[in-house]
Amino acid sequence: MNDRRVVVTGTGIISCVGNNVQDFWDSLINGRSGIGPVTRFDVSRYRTRIAGEVKNFSVVNYMSEKEARRLDMFCHYGIAASDEAIKNAGIPQKLEGMDPTRVGVLASSGIGGMQTFEQQCNILYNRGPDKSSPLLIPMLIGDMASGSISMRYGAKGPNFGIVSACASSCHSIGESYWIIKRGDAEVMITGGAEATISPIGFAGFCSMRAMSERNDDPLRASRPFDAQRDGFVMSEGSGILVIEELEHARKRGANILAEIVGYGATADAYHITSPSPDGSGAAQAIRMALKHAKMNPEDIDYINAHGTSTPLNDKFETSAIKSVFGQHANKLNISSTKGMTGHALGAAGGLETIVCSMVIKNGIIPPTINYENPDPECDLNYTPNKAVERKINTAVNINLGFGGHNAVLVLRSFKS
Repeated sequence: MNDRRVVVTGTGIISCVGNNVQDFWDSLINGRSGIGPVTRFDVSRYRTRIAGEVKNFSVVNYMSEKEARRLDMFCHYGIAASDEAIKNAGIPQKLEGMDPTRVGVLASSGIGGMQTFEQQCNILYNRGPDKSSPLLIPMLIGDMASGSISMRYGAKGPNFGIVSACASSCHSIGESYWIIKRGDAEVMITGGAEATISPIGFAGFCSMRAMSERNDDPLRASRPFDAQRDGFVMSEGSGILVIEELEHARKRGANILAEIVGYGATADAYHITSPSPDGSGAAQAIRMALKHAKMNPEDIDYINAHGTSTPLNDKFETSAIKSVFGQHANKLNISSTKGMTGHALGAAGGLETIVCSMVIKNGIIPPTINYENPDPECDLNYTPNKAVERKINTAVNINLGFGGHNAVLVLRSFKS
């Protein structure tokens, strides 16, 4: 198992800052935020009235209207991002010439079909149970992104979904890595998708007082690690990667973007929403990922932090980084791209793992925008406000989720 290497060969993105990888990357390195007023429903009675909505997305570019009506929006996003990832990986749309039993899908959602659930509840209450859609259950369950993607391409390998809140797609990529390492598949289509910008989604997070209330200044509302941060900004979209066993990728002449070399998963066992104050769970996940990567803390160049812009997460995550990296923490470039993208919840890990691969490929570190007021408890180099050019050989992606879930991936530049 240890002899099987796992590489990234394709990436696809739907996001509030771009509906393909190149537009997404251009937005990030230029510090452009995709956050603005919510347009999909009346938010006048909500504490928070801003979000990172996907823009200029037309599902009929990817499927028929009939097919689209049978899927929730999170599946629309996941399929669109998968199409780009498959194309960029140079894999035939229907896997021609490949063994479909050796191609799997693990694309997750933290919440699933919330918009379908909300719409169908309204139908139930107002029109009665006999008017409920027969597709209600398959449209709302969180595994349907994986199921729909596998049916689209004919992938018959390992197929399921992981639910670990905002760590869901990072866990999905990590578990896909192990599936390939142990020989159960040669190729995995993996990552996550989320579409929760809806009245009930907003109501729940607003009641928790978890989201930023900087409604009059949406472009500056998400401010990871800044002393005046007041909560996260909800966004949506999908980040999907094609990862595969190295020799399989070589035989078909694939373009290798990066190599995945480590994965860690732990629990805080502390609180349903708050991270552990000492950051110990996240720190242990980082150590586990480094152990599997056979790396020391000093080998890491860049961290894409979870960095949600909430008062507790950013402080405790900083503590976790310090506890693992010690003095080397001051030499790291760290950034939270959520300042621009907002927090895509279960899709965040897919988007941010792609960021890590792009940082390695391009030698440019996207900034943490809106970092204007230093916080004494967040005192590392968060790459404030402007992108930095630096050769990056190794990158760590950290994603944390409600329920105390911690997921960490280690990527490095590919060397034959």
